[in-house]
Amino acid sequence: MVRTGMRVSGSLRKSILVLLVAGGLSGCVDNREPSFENFSPKEIYDRAEYELETGNLEDSARYFGEVERLYPYSEWAKRALIMQAYAFHWDRNYEESRSAAQRYIDFYPADEDAAYAQYLLALSYYDQIDDVGRDQGITFQALQALRTVIERYPDSEYADSAILKFDLAFDHLAGKEMEIGRYYLGKLYYAASINRFRVVVEDFQTTSHTPEALHRLVEAYLALGLVEEAQTAGAILGYNYQGSEWYNDSYVLLTGQGLLLEPVGSSWLSGIYRQSIQGKWL
Repeated sequence: MVRTGMRVSGSLRKSILVLLVAGGLSGCVDNREPSFENFSPKEIYDRAEYELETGNLEDSARYFGEVERLYPYSEWAKRALIMQAYAFHWDRNYEESRSAAQRYIDFYPADEDAAYAQYLLALSYYDQIDDVGRDQGITFQALQALRTVIERYPDSEYADSAILKFDLAFDHLAGKEMEIGRYYLGKLYYAASINRFRVVVEDFQTTSHTPEALHRLVEAYLALGLVEEAQTAGAILGYNYQGSEWYNDSYVLLTGQGLLLEPVGSSWLSGIYRQSIQGKWL
């Protein structure tokens, strides 16, 4: 999936945009490993920032870590810790990025950049979401971390982005269920496919996959001879997604067998129809 850009907030944004090389460290820009024991936290921080700006992400993260190691609990250490999480993430070292971000949240929960630390933590999961053919455990973790951003920092500049990514990750999970359901349907394992499509309709109603899930239910139920369930799925599809291609396909399937797209019987789909269309919850 496409990686998303990242921002830092407040005063940190300025420091990322400025290229600095500390005078005391200017002689260390070659390949020799510098020793930071005799340098100030600002000098080490500036060197780390220089490495970040020049794309030496591993060195940058390590030097930011030196600030925290040599000057713990200082203001520079606090700034370096969030920047280390940023450098690790930019380097796609997601586990280390999560670790640094979590330490920031633990040490400075009330700081103005705690929201950004939580957002970075969420991104460390979100940016690892692969195609729908992979295990989706990482997607669940991304959803949990994004929800924390949304609920704990609703007024932060990262809340809107977290909401968007939450919706995309949620849609991704529905896509996984659809992929498996289509596989079972293609193998004529109708009951197994119905179980997957039902999950989408019941648990992922707001995603883009719901219209197709309803159509696939029409197909599977008709194949099993369960015409009432097929008609009810078609009725829900027709009421909510009449302009979709999936409605047109279901309409052709049902009317071709002389069936109407209407709620019939007392299946779980009838309950969905009563709740979502008629507004009857009992």
